[in-house]
Amino acid sequence: MEPSLGSVLRAIQVPPVGGDTLFADMCAAYDGLNPEIKEKIHGKFALRALGFYERMMRKKGATNEDMAQTHEKFPRPEHPMVRTHPDTGRKALYMHPDFLQHVVDMEPGESRALLEILYAQSRVPEYQCRFKWRKNSIAFWDNRTKQRYAVSDYWPHVRQMERVTVVGDPPFYRHADGSVSRSRVAELAELA
Repeated sequence: MEPSLGSVLRAIQVPPVGGDTLFADMCAAYDGLNPEIKEKIHGKFALRALGFYERMMRKKGATNEDMAQTHEKFPRPEHPMVRTHPDTGRKALYMHPDFLQHVVDMEPGESRALLEILYAQSRVPEYQCRFKWRKNSIAFWDNRTKQRYAVSDYWPHVRQMERVTVVGDPPFYRHADGSVSRSRVAELAELA
């Protein structure tokens, strides 16, 4: 799995009110965790899911066979829950509620509880920036350490954007001893 390094978004048409984008700094979110939670997630992996896309497929009538074919075509990787930025060396929470299924090697209840704590970190206002779009505004962000949320509060107006995505690198976590944990693709048998 090589998620994008970053994205550039340019506003073509913006609504008179609303349509902002929230960016969460996941390095700051990691830094703000208590030491016990940091210890609990160091070296842990999470199974990535297709989340939103799977829900939309089901809503459109996808069968179990359709879902199995999708999982075969797009294997769900396991990736470190904490990612080391390859340029700065900073640690960042590397998870999004729409794309994580569970923490690997953890009981479902414990996994859900832990993920809820981590997801709440991305919602802390002190870790966020709200970007107000104007025509021809440009935003460029690092997908390795940021989460983005486009606020959909401008109906019936339109927000039109152009987007460029920059090819990325596999996420990794550098341990204190210098060793590295990298993403891995889960066995298809586990996905069924």
